[in-house]
Amino acid sequence: MFDFGFALSIIPTIGKALTTTLTVTLLSCIFAALLGFGLEIARRSNKLMRYAMRFVIDFIRSTPVLVQLYFLYYVLPVYGIKLPALVVGVAALSIYYCGYLAEVFKAGIDGIARGQFEAAKALGLGRFQTVILVIAPQMLRNIAAPMGSYFISIFKSTPYLAVIAVPESFGSALDIASDTFRYGEPLAVVGAIFLAIAVSFSWLIHRFEARLALPGR
Repeated sequence: MFDFGFALSIIPTIGKALTTTLTVTLLSCIFAALLGFGLEIARRSNKLMRYAMRFVIDFIRSTPVLVQLYFLYYVLPVYGIKLPALVVGVAALSIYYCGYLAEVFKAGIDGIARGQFEAAKALGLGRFQTVILVIAPQMLRNIAAPMGSYFISIFKSTPYLAVIAVPESFGSALDIASDTFRYGEPLAVVGAIFLAIAVSFSWLIHRFEARLALPGR
């Protein structure tokens, strides 16, 4: 039988591990966005880089995140590169999702009128200034929804880090389950927490998207 008393008693323990989950999510979102944007800008630099970045992006997207996670954590130490589990977790999620975000940035940039680039060039703006002052602000309106969806996916992917002993929420729930031999309550609690946060994130993203769509905003 499901023990509600036991379920309530383990909420503080799982909630404490939630700090790690949210930290990993935030860092992974930032680095994935920066890497994805960098890949897309590099892909547009010249013909050679276009093919090279196309291969890199396809390779990243075609490789399961667990394979990348195991490679960084178990294979790199063989070659003398040993990283903390938390660093590996952030790196794996950032690398995996940067491939998807690169495609999001591609669509966002393609949605900007060509005249904007020509106007920036006529004003004497350099490549970096054009990217920061012209492309990025207009692109944000086009990519807010899909980028937000991938940020939520990053959050939902944090349980993968339990396989390398990162003390996040799902791993904490599994530890409780293995100690008490009760799996229903810990998994139900962590599932409810993830659902509540994911729905809240989704609502905030929709609000942000609606605000960007308002005239004059």
